[in-house]
Amino acid sequence: MRERKETAMSDKEKKGAGAGAQVAPAMGPPVLINKEDIPAVLPILPLRNSVFFPGGVLPLAVGRQKTIALIKDAVRDEQVIGVVTQRRAEEEDPGAADLYTVGTVARVVKLLKMGEDNYSLVVQGLARFKVLELVQESPYLKARIEAVEDRSVVDDVEVEALAINLKKLAREVIELMPELPAAATELVESITHPGHLADLIAANVDVPIEEKQQVLETVELKARMKLVLELLNRKREILKLSNKIDSAVKGEMSKTQREYYLRQQLKAIKEELGELGEEEEELDELQERLKKAGLPPEVEKVAQKELNRLKSIPTASSEYTVARTYLDWIADLPWTKRTDDNLDIENARQILDTDHYGLDKIKKRILEYLAVRKLKNDMRGPILCFVGPPGVGKTSLGQSIARATGRKFVRLSLGGVRDEAEIRGHRRTYVGALPGRIIQSMKKAATVNPVMMLDEIDKLGADFRGDPSAALLEVLDPEQNHAFSDHYLDLSYDLSKVMFIGTANLLDPIPGPLKDRMEILELPGYTFEEKVHIAQNHLIPKQLREHGLSADAIAISEKALIKIIMAYTREAGVRNLERRIADVCRAIAVEVASGKIGASAKRSIEEADVLEILGPEKFYNETAERTEIAGVATGLAWTAAGGDILFIEATKMPGKGALTLTGQLGDVMKESAQAALSYLRSKSDSLGIPVNFLEKTDLHIHFPAGAIPKDGPSAGVTILTALVSLLTGIRVRSDVAMTGEVTLRGLVLPVGGIKEKVLAAHRAGIKRIIIPARNEKDLLDVPEQARKELEFVFAAHMDEVLQAALEENPVGRKPPAAPEPEGEKKPGATPTPPAKKPDEIRV
Repeated sequence: MRERKETAMSDKEKKGAGAGAQVAPAMGPPVLINKEDIPAVLPILPLRNSVFFPGGVLPLAVGRQKTIALIKDAVRDEQVIGVVTQRRAEEEDPGAADLYTVGTVARVVKLLKMGEDNYSLVVQGLARFKVLELVQESPYLKARIEAVEDRSVVDDVEVEALAINLKKLAREVIELMPELPAAATELVESITHPGHLADLIAANVDVPIEEKQQVLETVELKARMKLVLELLNRKREILKLSNKIDSAVKGEMSKTQREYYLRQQLKAIKEELGELGEEEEELDELQERLKKAGLPPEVEKVAQKELNRLKSIPTASSEYTVARTYLDWIADLPWTKRTDDNLDIENARQILDTDHYGLDKIKKRILEYLAVRKLKNDMRGPILCFVGPPGVGKTSLGQSIARATGRKFVRLSLGGVRDEAEIRGHRRTYVGALPGRIIQSMKKAATVNPVMMLDEIDKLGADFRGDPSAALLEVLDPEQNHAFSDHYLDLSYDLSKVMFIGTANLLDPIPGPLKDRMEILELPGYTFEEKVHIAQNHLIPKQLREHGLSADAIAISEKALIKIIMAYTREAGVRNLERRIADVCRAIAVEVASGKIGASAKRSIEEADVLEILGPEKFYNETAERTEIAGVATGLAWTAAGGDILFIEATKMPGKGALTLTGQLGDVMKESAQAALSYLRSKSDSLGIPVNFLEKTDLHIHFPAGAIPKDGPSAGVTILTALVSLLTGIRVRSDVAMTGEVTLRGLVLPVGGIKEKVLAAHRAGIKRIIIPARNEKDLLDVPEQARKELEFVFAAHMDEVLQAALEENPVGRKPPAAPEPEGEKKPGATPTPPAKKPDEIRV
């Protein structure tokens, strides 16, 4: 059953009913009911949010069943009722304790049925009464009452003076309220009865219900008029101050303020019509998101302050969009949400082994982290840096680590980044400002502990806009990143739970302070056997899936795979190998799609098919061919791609002892050639080379692949070996490669990049490698398979290098005899044929 409130009608309802707000029905004294005509027991109509005074007329809307029953009985029996104000408006079924004790005797002068269980009536106040006790609660309230009369002489001089002041104050108040009708002043002036005047003003002045009830309960006329005078005077002062403030604000109102004022009015109108715009709903939704974000106290304080400011900004203002976007970023960032680490060591080991073959050092480090994390819950995330040639799986290894630990994975590419604001963000004063990439990646991850990969960290740049690598110092410092400051947020954000993994091809371009903050883990290139295993277990199944082929439809034999690796790729990683396998899969896909191969038939790829599908071989073993003649030696070079073999060619020609170097060489490599030649001249006797071999001979040393810049000291032993081979005529062994720096005393000094150089030699089919003796310790990083298949010679002096590199040991050989100088010929003597010049001697 529907319940309705019994309240005074709104202004709109009053105008529809043709009645004002508690006005006098006549211009003279109110028509009072005789005391003896008031029954001792009255039906009681509880009234909410209003106080009804004698002499007033009040429209009411009723809907509760008790009230409807009361009204029907009162109209039928033509009896008066009692109207009493409730103490608490929200009480639905008031009792004696919920009603005031003084009310107004009223008569129902009009009753209209507006619908089912919905009535509109107009009541007229007659006299005051006091409730003695309730005598009935059902079907409606009835109370035993006592009539109350005014206790004062109407023609008293003080009463007359109070009435004059009341009318004067009422006129002033009406003038301060333009929304009141002009007839209001005439109505006040027309009332002559002081009590009626006081009741009318009290009924219509905007004061709390409690103060109006106090006026109703004040029976002594002078006291009542003084009380109303006090209320009216207070209302006048409030209106004066309000108008003064309004005038001052309007005088200073700018275009923006005027727009805001109008929008606030529009908002109020929309609220009244139930058409509140989406902006308010969005702000409420934003506030709810901020509450659920789990913000730290200092962040929550800033966000709440910004939200309060946002509510006062017009939606059409550009500042509104800036503030709204800022709060959206705060609400969307993860502040406390995190994923639980999967600390199962065996599960992590299985995932890493499934995704990647080899890379034992990396896997060991990740398992160590998980083990410590299992023992110490508040451990900070590690900051690792994977360094290795392209294609060895650095990026995919980061994804496997995220999967093994159960964390989210986000990748941040730093290649070519030159602006410091890319890391830290722009300040909000700039148009279109956004947070830096670190904060953007955290939003994307949606957790506080993701695995964040900083890809290509060695390719960061720097220009007039700042140095991004310097901005990364705070990000990658465990002592500082718990309070990382982004310029856009201007708040502290905790990055200490993030597992940072950097990747780089080279260590040299990384600044020292940044390198110092990361744990460097080097990834070597793959050996031949590792590539075969990776191709069979990872690359071929992946390419079959990507090309819509089943494992039953194609089979690549191991010989064919070896042919692809040896003849069509030469790299440290497996990226080009994967491309060649994809070429084979596409060729098979064409045959399947064109119907050349049945759906159930299986296509086998043999070694002969590789040449047909991939074309001519791109790489072949040219070591034996290049070293067939004396003066050519095979060196080892380190490159960003993981290392390579390097042929050094030396030749001689008639001249005056000049040395020519070609092949786009750096200064260090040129100096290595000069040092090798100087050592050779100083030791020519012990190597079987004439002392004056440079007097009429020029030397030319060339490094093929002239378009590629070359530098470094590690080619010293190779240059010297090539020169000795040239000048002695002893060939260099075709299965030997070497590296090392040579001094003027013939010492072989250690060099870097041993691991990459050894793997490059292994890929090229070299069987013996000569390295400095002090580099022996570096072989621990070389995969075991490569160490088993190679013979290593550890040289501390050039004599050891030449003995291991040349087909015949030149050390200790005697140089050819020098020719006798030509003297004057004796007469009749038989001329002796001249000896061969040193540069013409074939050794």
